[in-house]
Amino acid sequence: MPASSSNETMSKIATGPAAPGVPKTDPIIVADNVTRHFGGLMAVDVEHLEIQRGIITALIGPNGAGKTTLFNLLSGFDNPNTGKWSFEGKALAGIPSFKVSKMGQVRTFQLTKALSMLSVLENMKLGAKSQFGEHLWASIFPWTWRKQDDDIESKALELLARFKLDAKADDYAASLSGGQRKLLEMARALMSDPTLIMLDEPMAGVNPALTQSLLDHIVDLKRHGMSVLFVEHDMQMVSHIADWVVVMAEGKIVAEGPPATVMKDPAVIDAYLGSHQGTDLGVVTGRIDLPGTGKDKGSK
Repeated sequence: MPASSSNETMSKIATGPAAPGVPKTDPIIVADNVTRHFGGLMAVDVEHLEIQRGIITALIGPNGAGKTTLFNLLSGFDNPNTGKWSFEGKALAGIPSFKVSKMGQVRTFQLTKALSMLSVLENMKLGAKSQFGEHLWASIFPWTWRKQDDDIESKALELLARFKLDAKADDYAASLSGGQRKLLEMARALMSDPTLIMLDEPMAGVNPALTQSLLDHIVDLKRHGMSVLFVEHDMQMVSHIADWVVVMAEGKIVAEGPPATVMKDPAVIDAYLGSHQGTDLGVVTGRIDLPGTGKDKGSK
């Protein structure tokens, strides 16, 4: 990305220079002092993080950086030790995942959660919100929810066609390949008409033949007005589709900015390219002092 384009991206997304915790012009998620530890291991230690609305944000970092744990916290699948965060201005700390989903924030998983012995179409229909037939008394009287069920099925078939899974609609989900399951999970997430969709390593385990299709669908989510936050390790892919990149290391946010800016950051180079193999990432996070200075890099 040219420098002028990178600067333009900065002005549209952030209200200050690229740095960990920089305020955004229109944040959809705002998190403060979020920590999660498991025994003596501090998995997440995020002082401040804002996720911009209407763009594709990539969350990157080495294995064990705390990316999936942060996803679990933000989506209600885990509870923090400290901290708070909001989605669309509504406090979410302590809210269970099913309520978070109903509010318009949905997620997918690195290991897909398709129900294998249900058909692809049945898996899709499960993703729709506020189904009348789910209530005990209404379920006894099919005429009260039949029209809604037909509408849900029509919507599911439209999404399956969009994701090129319509030919598999009546097949068991167990028959799908790994990449097709990723597509199914992404399509099912859209059944709830989310405002924000969170994708945990959408390319993991996917056959290269389906990679471009998945990339196109992620970009398409933005075109349809959704905000996207995704975890990924493939830096080339991140640089091609992400508008903004957030870097984690040892549970902390160590860098933020447009892809072209972040890829030049020493924290990212150390984590991914190994150009400073002798430098511990603890220097970046403030856990270890810089030699001979008594000051940590994270305090600058």
